[in-house]
Amino acid sequence: MTTFLRKRAVSSAIPLLVVLLGVFLLARLTGDPTSLYLPESATPDQRAEFAAANGLDKPVWQQLLDYLWGVLHLDFGTSLRTGEPAAEMVLRAYPHTLQLAGVTMLLAVLGAVVVGSWAAYRPNSPADRASSFLSMTGASVPDFWIAVTGVWIFAVVLGILPTSGNDNGILSWILPIFVLMIRPLGVLTQVVRGAMVSALSAPYVRLARSKGADSRRVVTHHALRNAAAPALTVAGDLAVGLVNGAVIVETIFGWPGIGKLMIDSILQRDFAVLQAAVLLTAVTIFLLNVVIDICYALLDARVRDTTTV
Repeated sequence: MTTFLRKRAVSSAIPLLVVLLGVFLLARLTGDPTSLYLPESATPDQRAEFAAANGLDKPVWQQLLDYLWGVLHLDFGTSLRTGEPAAEMVLRAYPHTLQLAGVTMLLAVLGAVVVGSWAAYRPNSPADRASSFLSMTGASVPDFWIAVTGVWIFAVVLGILPTSGNDNGILSWILPIFVLMIRPLGVLTQVVRGAMVSALSAPYVRLARSKGADSRRVVTHHALRNAAAPALTVAGDLAVGLVNGAVIVETIFGWPGIGKLMIDSILQRDFAVLQAAVLLTAVTIFLLNVVIDICYALLDARVRDTTTV
């Protein structure tokens, strides 16, 4: 397993470097922060002083080298907006995103296991057809459309849920979680249902039934364990997508997470905060993929054997 983790770390170093380089260069295509943070009446000397104070007077290649050198020493720069260290701002926002993504993924997995197993146990029944239709619909509807519609119905028309923020306790969580959960729930339900149909028709399940095992034990102890591997792989990809794709939902609902921080940093040309946010997101995705591979290896001995080679 140690060899496997070392190989994954080495193979992920190059994509991580490409991400850092891409974000650094693309961020500077948004324009010069000097024009945004100084008034139009600012003199050339004031502009030059601002650029020099923030390292913007250097060539781009030198700015890149300074940034990479700072990353190696865990120095991610200072926010142009607030003057705070960029790392502190990102680490303050990131737990909100992780909490939102974690609760969403937990509910989506639990719901998919229940609905998918139930549908697979009675294939082609009305319940199976209904769950398939609803799950495919949920997997296909865009998040932003659901978010805007949810705000209009439950916040504007009915007035029972807040429109944004996280200051209203559990009520603030309902709409963001609901919007983020629909697609993972739909996709996972289809995966669990398909894997369970195959597992329930396997010889070992028929053997367990011939020995008198009740239906609940057959589903939970025999079929579900073997159907968990493909579902785990898809759930991992969806979890990565939640962490990486919460930008739209957080922006619409004013959720103080990493997604909203990225959008604000782009609009304000706050390069240091944007770069730190993207770097932390990329590292988190890498760690999630490693955890998924480890869990997959623990579930499937064949995968475990290949990782030790």
